[in-house]
Amino acid sequence: MAGSFVADLHIHSPYAFACSKNLTLDNLAAGARRKGIDLLATGDFTHPIWADSLDSQLTACGDGLYEYGGIRFVPGTEISCVYRQGGRTRRIHVLVLVPTLEVAAALTNRLDRYGKLASDGRPTVSLSARQLLETALDCSPESLVIPAHAWTPWYGVYGSKAGFDSLEECFGDLAPMVRAVESGLSSDPTMNRAVPELAQRVVVSFSDAHSPGNLGREVTAFSGPLTWDGLATAVDRGGVAYTVEFYPEEGKYHYSGHRKCGVAYGTADLERYGPACPVCGRQLTLGVLHRVNEVSGRASVDANHPDEDGFVRGDEGGPPYARLIPLREIIAAVKGVGINTRTVAREYSFITDAVGSELDALLWASSSDLEAVTDETVARAIMQARIGQVRVTPGFDGQYGSVSLPG
Repeated sequence: MAGSFVADLHIHSPYAFACSKNLTLDNLAAGARRKGIDLLATGDFTHPIWADSLDSQLTACGDGLYEYGGIRFVPGTEISCVYRQGGRTRRIHVLVLVPTLEVAAALTNRLDRYGKLASDGRPTVSLSARQLLETALDCSPESLVIPAHAWTPWYGVYGSKAGFDSLEECFGDLAPMVRAVESGLSSDPTMNRAVPELAQRVVVSFSDAHSPGNLGREVTAFSGPLTWDGLATAVDRGGVAYTVEFYPEEGKYHYSGHRKCGVAYGTADLERYGPACPVCGRQLTLGVLHRVNEVSGRASVDANHPDEDGFVRGDEGGPPYARLIPLREIIAAVKGVGINTRTVAREYSFITDAVGSELDALLWASSSDLEAVTDETVARAIMQARIGQVRVTPGFDGQYGSVSLPG
C-alpha cells in the first residue's frame, strides 16, 4: 500500500530461550525480503553477544534506523517483568523499542542489576511493568513501550493467570505513555477494540518469531516515512494502514481448556459448564476469547467477515486487517505434502520470486497473476484463504489451533 511500510517488531535472536540458532542477521534480512517486510526489530538487544553483533554489523542510516542486507532495523527487545503487585505474582512481557543502539546500551546497563541478561535474550527482570516503562523513558523520552501479546494467560498484561484488568492498574500514572498494545496470535483487532481503553490506542500485530520461518506471520503496515520519527509518529498518532493477522482461533490460547484432558471450551461452553475440567476437576486455563469478553464487559466478541479484497473493516472505526494462512501452509495442503519438503520450498520460491514477496502473493496478486506463475489449484487456494473460505479448529491451553482449506 502506497505511503506505508511493513514492520515486524517482535522477533528474537539465537540467544533467546527456545529459539532457533538460525536467527542470524543474514537469515533475518533474507527472510524479510522474501516475506515483503521493510522494517524489523533487532530483537534481544540486552544480550551481550547479540548486542556486539548488532554494533559490528548494522549500519546507521542517518534517519534513526539501521540497515543490513537491504532491510531496515530498529533496536528492539522483549523483557519479562516478574514482580508482586496486588497480592499476586505478575509476569508481564513488554516490547521496548528505542531510537539508537546507544540508548539500547544505556537501558541494558540500567537493567543489568535486575536480572541475568546474558542468560536469555528475552531476560527476566525484577521490575514492575511501570518501573520498566519509567526506566526506558529515562534513558530516552522517545522510547516506545508496548505490552506484548497482551491477552495470553501467562504473560499478557490482560492475561487470566498473571495480568491486570486495565492498563492503568498495571502502569499507574504512566499508563497514558503506553500508546499501543500487541494483539498476539490468539486475538485480532476487533476483539481488542471491544475494550474501551484499547479503542483509544493503536493495536499492532507482530510475529514473535522464534525461527526464521515464522517471521512475518503477523505484521503491521504503518503510514508515513520509513524512519524512526515515522515509526514513532505512527505509534503515537494511530498511523496504522493495516495489519496482517493469524486467524485468532489458530493461536494456542484462543479457547479455554485443559490440554492434558483434551477439553476445549468456547464462550457458551464455559458459561454452561464452568471453569473446572470435567475430566480431572482442575481449573481450566482461561483463554483469550473469555478474557476479552470479561474485560470488555461484552457477552461475545465476533470478528466481521472480510470484504472481497480480503480485508476486514469493522464498525469500530479502526484500520482494516487481513487474516491469512502462510503461503507454505497453503502449498503443502494443496500438494498433500509436508510443509518442510523440497516440493513446498521450490513452489514457495517460484511464486515469491515471480510476484515479489509472500505478502504480495497472499494480499495483492490477482487470480490471473497467480495462475500465471503456479497451477490453478494453488492459485484458487490462495484466493480462498484471502476471503476467509476456511475451516478453523480453535487452539487452547498451549495447543495451536488449525486452519484448513475446503476440500
